[in-house]
Parts: sequence; structure tokens; C-alpha cells
Amino acid sequence: MNNISLEINHDFLRARFNRYTRKAFSLLPKLEKPRILDVGCGTGETILELARLSDGQIIGIDIDQKALDKLSEKIKRTSLTEQVKIVKCSIINMTFPDESFDIIWAEGTIFIIGFQKGLKEWGQFLKPLGFLVVHDEMSDIPKRLALIPVCGYKLVDYFIISKDVWWNEYYYPLEKKIQELRAKYSDNIEVQTILDKEQSYVDEFNRNPRYHGSVFYIMQKNDTKNSKFFE
Repeated sequence: MNNISLEINHDFLRARFNRYTRKAFSLLPKLEKPRILDVGCGTGETILELARLSDGQIIGIDIDQKALDKLSEKIKRTSLTEQVKIVKCSIINMTFPDESFDIIWAEGTIFIIGFQKGLKEWGQFLKPLGFLVVHDEMSDIPKRLALIPVCGYKLVDYFIISKDVWWNEYYYPLEKKIQELRAKYSDNIEVQTILDKEQSYVDEFNRNPRYHGSVFYIMQKNDTKNSKFFE
């Protein structure tokens, strides 16, 4: 039921958060054509925004081939084909050469391996004094802030995207679209099943405070010449 996916249009909803990607990027110093790794690029709203912002070379990785195919089609419709490359790759088993990137960017993906493990393992792929930007769920903020220097970084800045923003910008419009499509396809059991699953995400948001809001962390890797953490 690809037409239902198109009508729900998650990419449109996700693109509402590009303003926060831009805010996080603005907190980095100006870098000349940086090499960037987007960890878990999905269908590409973030990676395309980063390409426009940075004028750099960006590699996006994801394990979902359907998402990568969709992103590939998007790239073809832009002027970014020389900037953006995509690779099917698990974020758990990345094999890039050490110190390959000026910036590693991860929105909504570090939870897969855990905050501390992500900081530690991804650091090897960053150049000395490179930057790691993580968009993560809003839980244990003091603990995460304390882990940043322990894991070989200094905190540049962080900011919170509140529960109200998530509701107003994503989940409320999603729920409204679900209701519209329920009426439109009231006799279609298959569509109703898909919409039930979409509604479950809204219900989970309302039910589980762990997902109420999110946090951007902007970090700079220590100069590894003066640190033994990444050895």
C-alpha cells in the first residue's frame, strides 16, 4: 500500500525538524567542505539538509534498502549528486578508516548501540578535534553530559526539543492525517491495519514519558595526540 505511505508522508512531517538540524549545525565552527558521516540516514531529510548547509562531502549509511532507494531517487532530483553518497551498512559494524570524518551526525540512531558505546566506538572515525552531533531521546541528560568528557569529548553545547514541539510538529499532524485516511478508506481493512500501526506510535508518545522530547548534543573530539582514550 505504497499510496498510503505517500499520503501519510512521514518525510514531510520529519522535514519540520530540519530547523533543529540547522540550529545544531550553526553551533559548529565554519569548516571548509567537511567530510560528514550521517549515521542512519533513512530516507534522507537530514542528509540532504546537511549537504545544503555544509557544501561538504557526505556519506549516509543505513541498513534499510527501501529507505536508501527512496533517498537515491531524491538525490537524483537535486543538484547534490556529487556531494552525497549512500552505503548500505549497519551502524553496529562500520568499517571506515580511522579519522575519516570531520563531523559525524546521528539523529535518532545512537539508542541502537547506546549513548556511551556510540561515543566511544564512533570516535575512532573522527579526525582529532572533529565533531559528533547526536539527537537523542530526552532521558538521563545529566548522566549523558557526564559521559561526554569521560568518552573523550568536550561539550560544545546542547539543547532540548520539548514534548510540546514534538506533539505540535509531528504527532498531532500525524494523528490528524490518520483520522482523515480512516474516513477516506473506511471500507479497506488493509489500510485500516496500517493506520492502526501508525496510531500506535501516537499512543506510545502519549503513554511513555521516555519519548517526551529529545536533545541535541554537540560535541568535539579531543585531540587524540594528547589523549589515550581512543587508542
